[in-house]
Amino acid sequence: MPGQRRHVTQRPDGQWADKAEGAERAGGLYNTQAEAQAAATQHLQNRPGGGEVVIHRADGQIRNSNTINRPDPDPPRDTRH
Repeated sequence: MPGQRRHVTQRPDGQWADKAEGAERAGGLYNTQAEAQAAATQHLQNRPGGGEVVIHRADGQIRNSNTINRPDPDPPRDTRH
């Protein structure tokens, strides 16, 4: 996949991390999932070519993903919203 993926996950200590895929350390730690998601989105908005923000639930399952700063390769089919 061109670009970069950033994952928003919860750590065992309860903090939320914004981490680039394949990185050993998080790019930032936040008190809420929304703050971590905003930080991940900002990282990709500033990066040429953008990427994908992958948001995980507290149990680790993928909850959602958002394409940032590039055309979405798999856009939603719902055209009413």
